[in-house]
Amino acid sequence: MPAPADIVKVAIEWPGAFPKLMEIDQKKPLSAIIKEVCEGWNLPNPETFALQNADSTNFYITEKAQMAQQLHERIQSSSMDMKLDALKDLANSSRDITFAQEFINLDGISLLTQMVESGTERYQKLQKIMKPCFGDLLSFTLTAFVELMDHGIVSWDTFSVAFIKKIASYVCKSAMDTAVLQRSLAILESMVLNSQDLYQKVAQEITIGQLIPHLQGTDQDIQTYTIAVINALFLKAPEEKRQFDEDNVSILDCPLTVSNVIRSNKPINDEMAHQLYVLQVLTFNLLEDRMMTKMDPQDQAQRDIIFELRRIAFDVECESNNSGSIEKRKSMYTRDYKKLGFINHVNPAVDFTQIPPGMLALDNMLYFARHHQDAYIRIVLENSSREDKHECPFGRSSIELTKMLCEILKVGELPSENCHDFHPMFFTHDRSFEEFFCICIQLLNKTWKEMRATSEDFNKVMQVVKEQITRALTIKPNSLDQFKSRLQNLSYTEILKLRQSERMNQEDFQSRPILELREKIQPEIMELIKQQRLNRLCEGTCFRKISSRRRQDKFWYCRLSPNHKVLHYGDLEESPQGEVPHDSLQDKLPVADIKAVVTGKDCPHMKEKGALKQNKEVLELAFSVLYESDEYLNFIAPDKHEYCVWTDGLNALLGKEMTSEFTRSDMDTLLNMEMKLRLLDLENIQIPEVPPPIPKEPSNYDFVYDCN
Repeated sequence: MPAPADIVKVAIEWPGAFPKLMEIDQKKPLSAIIKEVCEGWNLPNPETFALQNADSTNFYITEKAQMAQQLHERIQSSSMDMKLDALKDLANSSRDITFAQEFINLDGISLLTQMVESGTERYQKLQKIMKPCFGDLLSFTLTAFVELMDHGIVSWDTFSVAFIKKIASYVCKSAMDTAVLQRSLAILESMVLNSQDLYQKVAQEITIGQLIPHLQGTDQDIQTYTIAVINALFLKAPEEKRQFDEDNVSILDCPLTVSNVIRSNKPINDEMAHQLYVLQVLTFNLLEDRMMTKMDPQDQAQRDIIFELRRIAFDVECESNNSGSIEKRKSMYTRDYKKLGFINHVNPAVDFTQIPPGMLALDNMLYFARHHQDAYIRIVLENSSREDKHECPFGRSSIELTKMLCEILKVGELPSENCHDFHPMFFTHDRSFEEFFCICIQLLNKTWKEMRATSEDFNKVMQVVKEQITRALTIKPNSLDQFKSRLQNLSYTEILKLRQSERMNQEDFQSRPILELREKIQPEIMELIKQQRLNRLCEGTCFRKISSRRRQDKFWYCRLSPNHKVLHYGDLEESPQGEVPHDSLQDKLPVADIKAVVTGKDCPHMKEKGALKQNKEVLELAFSVLYESDEYLNFIAPDKHEYCVWTDGLNALLGKEMTSEFTRSDMDTLLNMEMKLRLLDLENIQIPEVPPPIPKEPSNYDFVYDCN
């Protein structure tokens, strides 16, 4: 009768003793096997021993190594059921970095890629009769591959074109298992982001046009991964391919395509919000080239655009060279360019040599003139009929407004790693920036009239308009019409009321008694903030592990013990719903061992990871705890709030000053609130600048009661 599959015969050596051939039950814990071996040679303290391979690697055998070896053998089984179970176990186990290292040492990545390239074809014949099984088989294979690659142990540059073609084929198929499609999209994103060479190969196999159909479904995870791949392809694309891909599909078509995602009844999760934000940033960054291009005053094609603005505004055709004298035509042009509000009336092309906004301002003006002709003509004629000092110069206003809008939308800046701040209204129109400009230029003209501004007030008007726009954007309007409606309610009068209200709420008392009271209360408030920070550290925070592929859902948790003496931390399988108990966090760091807290570019993990180092946003969220001589516990906070809480709390533990923006904000808020409460009874009472004079001493003290 053959021995059970879990029983293996192994030769084990010990220096100075005869080797033994032992039967080992692989189901037993490794510690039990080592104990059994030690008892055979009468060796004490079996917990101090380990098994080591006698081959060229000399690797020590661990529980993880034992598991990796078993799974490596099981996934090559000829039995479909055994292979499926093994791949399922592999997908779960691959999240553990120790196991991943052991499995990769067995050339496990190559085995999985071979299965994807050719091995799965063997099972495609069975797909019709075993469709669910085939989908699961491929899904678990790709999941295991993604998890193993996320550890950053193996370079992405090692994969063949055949493997890329196979993954791309899963994405291009119209009907594909959801889990397989999701993993395939994740793999393509990582390939593109991690290797310029792989970007070239992936771009040959898949285009944005082939990805767009996946956005029209209802599965938000698939939509998220699809947008992530589109963003990755766009980020890595050379300049000449950023407008259109191989299918002649523009990146500008993508925002309009994802509008159905935003209009969906499903709430948008953080990852989808981030990808939409990245897509929004990349779309706006297409404007950077025009924004940084100066106008060439000698370029006739560019000068023709200015002639077109004049023609539409004043309903005139360009006169032939023979019509009238040159001086007469120059005088007529100068008069019209003055009415159009250009600074240089003789040669308005000079106005567009300032960068930013460069030619982008002229593009916006032409779009407004052609697509909102009535509004354009009304604005120009209205202002040309006013006194010179009261006219709102359309040309100058358009140039400054375009520059302001680029600053508000951060055109030209790289997307942030942790931002989710997208504006739904920019996904509702294929020329959203131009339409945004058209709404804002009409707002500027309206505000100018409300302020009864003169040319000297130009900068003041621009400041008010900027405030109107930023306030309207804070409510995240779903459409350009909603944005326009919001602006209608933010007239100049309303802005003044809001400013007055905010000024009163942030009243800064400057009298000496008030300042002395603030100074006296401040230490109490600081102690209150310190206790709040330490309490938050005791509750703990879940930190996401950052790697080359952002969306990897690997977490670790850290919290302070209730007695403020130990930091408990450890890895998690998934994001926790509440607090994680101390006993489930394996690692500890005594607070007494902490030497310092460093932030930003001084953190060792920011020096090591080049990609992260380049990202300003990640730098601002990074901090490290230095303990012993050169050991660090590295953090990347989920957001600015958590960053401030943790850096403040750690500094408080070390007896250092809490200096974060959050502390300053809390101090200001709590101090003002406490001041208002204490001064409540003094409302409408004038507080003197100097204390009242001390009265003269009485002639006698007979009124004093003698307690004796």
